[in-house]
Amino acid sequence: MALELLTPPRPLALELRVHGVHGASPDELLGDPRTVRITGDSTAAVFRRAADADAEAHPEWYAGRPVVEAYCWSRLTSGNGARALWLLLLPFMVVNLAHWARPAAPAAGPAPRAVRTYGVLVRVLALTLTLLLIAAACEVALDLLAWQCAGTKACTAPRSWLGFLEPGGWWGQPGRRLALGALVPAALTGLLWFLSNRTWSAYESQPPPAGTAVPAAGGDGTPALGRPGFWYGRRIVARLRAAHTAAGLLTVAAAVAAPTARYDRRAGAPALEALGWAVEVLLAAGAVAVAWVVCRRGRTEDRADHRLDRAAVTLLPGSALALLAAVLLYAGWSRPGWTSTGRLPGDFAFGVLMLGQGCCVLLLAAVAVHLYRLAPDPATALYGLGGPAIAMLGCALGGVMSGGVAQRVADWLDGGGALGPAGAPLPAPPVLLSWQAAVLPPLLLVLALLAAWFAVRGVRARRRLAAGVAAEYPGEPPDEDRSRRIAGARAAAALTDSAPWFVAAVAGITLLLGAGALAGAWLSGQVPGEAARGAHPLLETAARAAQDAGSWLIGLGFVLFVTWGRRAYRDPAARRTIGVLWDVGTFWPRAAHPFAPPCYAERAVPDLTWRMTGWTGRTGGRLVISGHSQGSVLAAAAVWQLPPQVRRRVALLTYGSPLRRLYGRWFPAYFGPGPLGALHGDVDCWRNLWRATDPIGGPVLTDGRDTAAPAAPAAPAAPAAPAAPAGSAAPMAPADSVDRGPLADPLAYGRSARHPLPAPILGHFDYQADPAFAAERDALLVRLAGPARRARSAAPAGPTGRGDAPAAAPAVPAPRVSKEPAAPAEPEDPPGTAG
Repeated sequence: MALELLTPPRPLALELRVHGVHGASPDELLGDPRTVRITGDSTAAVFRRAADADAEAHPEWYAGRPVVEAYCWSRLTSGNGARALWLLLLPFMVVNLAHWARPAAPAAGPAPRAVRTYGVLVRVLALTLTLLLIAAACEVALDLLAWQCAGTKACTAPRSWLGFLEPGGWWGQPGRRLALGALVPAALTGLLWFLSNRTWSAYESQPPPAGTAVPAAGGDGTPALGRPGFWYGRRIVARLRAAHTAAGLLTVAAAVAAPTARYDRRAGAPALEALGWAVEVLLAAGAVAVAWVVCRRGRTEDRADHRLDRAAVTLLPGSALALLAAVLLYAGWSRPGWTSTGRLPGDFAFGVLMLGQGCCVLLLAAVAVHLYRLAPDPATALYGLGGPAIAMLGCALGGVMSGGVAQRVADWLDGGGALGPAGAPLPAPPVLLSWQAAVLPPLLLVLALLAAWFAVRGVRARRRLAAGVAAEYPGEPPDEDRSRRIAGARAAAALTDSAPWFVAAVAGITLLLGAGALAGAWLSGQVPGEAARGAHPLLETAARAAQDAGSWLIGLGFVLFVTWGRRAYRDPAARRTIGVLWDVGTFWPRAAHPFAPPCYAERAVPDLTWRMTGWTGRTGGRLVISGHSQGSVLAAAAVWQLPPQVRRRVALLTYGSPLRRLYGRWFPAYFGPGPLGALHGDVDCWRNLWRATDPIGGPVLTDGRDTAAPAAPAAPAAPAAPAAPAGSAAPMAPADSVDRGPLADPLAYGRSARHPLPAPILGHFDYQADPAFAAERDALLVRLAGPARRARSAAPAGPTGRGDAPAAAPAVPAPRVSKEPAAPAEPEDPPGTAG
């Protein structure tokens, strides 16, 4: 009895749950309507049941069971209604993903140079998308409105608000109309800069908690997600933001200066002609400066880089803005004989951008193939070409969105059938945009054929799988309809593994059709229907049908896009649907495009890291971080950032995890077999649960092809004893194994005395309802008991509380996270150590 009184109570065990992409409220995660916030704010926070709020003060109450916490982060991506505006940034987000989708490569040899080349090409592609967006705004505001429509009374007469721009008035001169119209794309550029700067201040620039500074650590052998600078992109985002802002302003200045200088050269005014040449030289110099800033430096992941390139961040956009103001004054100078006819040179500008994007994608594919050959991995999506395919889709999205806006505005202005001096409808968008719209019908036809082919494959797979489903549930009478439903769920889930080839087909066809559209526009100089006039009747009919159908599809897509964004702005449910897209796309930091939506993981990963470090440092207890779906990716990234002393007290439980099936295939340099194997070596206590009916989750260290059929459903797990795992009939995973599965789904095949109601097919959800979840969680806590007992003697005996700031304890150093203050002296870094 005396020995029992002298024995200190066993330290607490904690389960920290992280939800997936669909989000969940604290009461849903914790199974209790009464919850309290332990730490965090209204955007992301850690919650507990109200009864467990002071668990640290009474560890004896929790013998044999862990305290459960929930980290809720869904408002980082689907919070207020303004998040619906992120739909406009979709092409920027997609091209930013291409940066992270590069193949894995050896750390030594020629790979580092190839990695930097890959990063430079993606950043150049991202810059072309910014130029494309601003060029589309210039096309609408300068060409269609200020140049074409305002240049004829037939277009301005039905619109009284454009009357002051009619020829003959003070604003009637083309240069002044262009200067006025330039305010629209300039304001759009300023809005993008403002949004990027605001999110940069809230995400990339946030300092770490006070008193947590540690020297930067990392090396060539450290996985990328474990490096101190990975989740800290302050310097690169600021640098790219300045370059893209300057590029947008210079694009607007060039759109105004080009027709003005061309007129001055024709008019023979020496002073204005010299001024025009000077403006064009300055614009060329600005373009060179922007290109140098974009290509010179990439990400630095080996340390948290707090420095800013003041010259690039301040002088570059400031100089571009001053040059734009000078160009507007130059264009506004009185030129009484100047009249606007035809179109601004938009065909050439859009064509150059489209050609440059195609060349960059092809070069990116060549570099990706080279990297893949240095370290081949058959599991990598498209044999290393996943990044170029994603980049091609981003360019296609940008082209469709910009072309759709221009064509819809042109149709709206030409609604009355106004005719210009040559008898042509006014206004008219560039010919290339009509060719781009004309390729949409054949592209959609090919996509429909591909979808039908995949559907047929799914039906065949369902028939093949249905024959063996009943045998997986011994003692149950076969039910053909039930077997078909279970087999159908498995076949549909397996289609996820065919997604890379679908993306490859879309990207390849888009590249070929885009090249054909560019060639047709440049060679003919006419819209497809006019270019095919006089050809074979079938070809002429097909060209006109494609042009008309493409224009209609562009209009429908534009309306649906606006409607979806408007609905998401007002409807939280629709906003959560959009949030699912951002949950996957904005996990990665902004390494290529500064105007992409912000990376929520730069808030979530440090949150989880500091919570785990602070709690284990105060209590010396054991902790299981359990993540579902995208939450498992956040959990793994947070564990990667933990120092070894803390990691020994932490176990990782993942379920429905896309770590290998999606992230490992598409982002092999960061979640491939090498990094995941290194994580398994660093985290001895790791279990992963998966089902064959799950279209997202899967095994993390095996491919699942040679795995046996799902085990029969197990009896419910009993509560775990302090020194033994919970009792369960379900087979436990071996001690040195990570993956356990496929789990039985559904848990019961048919109706029985034990299961009188039909059991649902859970697929990707409700893993915690499976007895294997509690069994594996309790087993992980038991495995942690040995290391935790040894570390308890070194843990501080500080006060307990609800805060998560780590106490000053030499035995538990601060975590190796990305947001550390700079060391007193830092070596000069190379031009981007991560591409």
